[in-house]
Amino acid sequence: MPTQHNMSHLPFGDHKNAPWYGKDILSVKQFGRENLEYIFAVSHEMHDMVDHIGTFDLLKGKILANLFYEPSTRTSSSFTAAMERLGGSVIPINDVKYSSVAKGENLADTVRTLECYADVIVIRHPEVGSAAIAAKAARKPVINAGDGIGEHPTQALLDAFTIREELGHLDGLTITLLGDLKHGRTVHSLARLLSLYKVKLNYVAPDILRMPAELIEELKAKKIEQTEYSGLETCLPQTDVLYVTRVQKERFTDEAVYESVKGAFVIDPKVLKAAKERMIVMHPLPRVGEITMEVDDDPRAAYFRQMEYGLYVRMALLAMVLGKA
Repeated sequence: MPTQHNMSHLPFGDHKNAPWYGKDILSVKQFGRENLEYIFAVSHEMHDMVDHIGTFDLLKGKILANLFYEPSTRTSSSFTAAMERLGGSVIPINDVKYSSVAKGENLADTVRTLECYADVIVIRHPEVGSAAIAAKAARKPVINAGDGIGEHPTQALLDAFTIREELGHLDGLTITLLGDLKHGRTVHSLARLLSLYKVKLNYVAPDILRMPAELIEELKAKKIEQTEYSGLETCLPQTDVLYVTRVQKERFTDEAVYESVKGAFVIDPKVLKAAKERMIVMHPLPRVGEITMEVDDDPRAAYFRQMEYGLYVRMALLAMVLGKA
């Protein structure tokens, strides 16, 4: 069950001098540990407010432009729900092939146009660095909802928040990242965020999908204990958080290579018999067979709760960049 934290009620209202007012959220590298604790506190308050009130008018009159150059169900609808729970409105642009982009409009011009109508822009784009380009062009805050195989900071924030809410803390945990660690922007961002805490990271992946060497070196410089494994057998019994990712077919140019690794690891009830009684299984979703549906009934399966936590984190971020938290 999620852990309850005793926190004093956080002030919501106009905070134009707050450190995140008007700021872009592009990378987890922007955050220090103190920032995270603040985001977690605001997110926790959002959770309580949704439970007790449902929707409120904190962002009434504010408009979010949801600009998605890649298909998205969870992230797009999560930001929409977050804005609407806070009383704001959303301009959804979820299929850019029917928009001005199809006519050849560049990203900077699209963003400049949208900010004429909106107070904040959320962008997902297939190219690494695209969110930074959008932010440079915009005068309004830009939130990166995934740039290619680069970063997905709001996913990393909701992942870290999930761990904290479910297990009560982050320091001292062993987190095992499993699956496509090469292309997985979620695991790249999460590993960087977790490096702000005293954690042990295990990497389990097929040889061609290993965690990028430069990221391992980056975390090594921060004195994070990291170990690579070819299978789960050795590390699962010591694991507090098993973070599973899908092998991303859309990142492969050769389908035969994808087929050779797509089913490398499958988590089912039999595999979880070796896991701790108090641990959690996470997944950024969508899944395509790497966690069987039989696992859904296991109380350690946290991936749908993880999606719900994402709503509260995105509510917190929208309130922060719009000067209301």
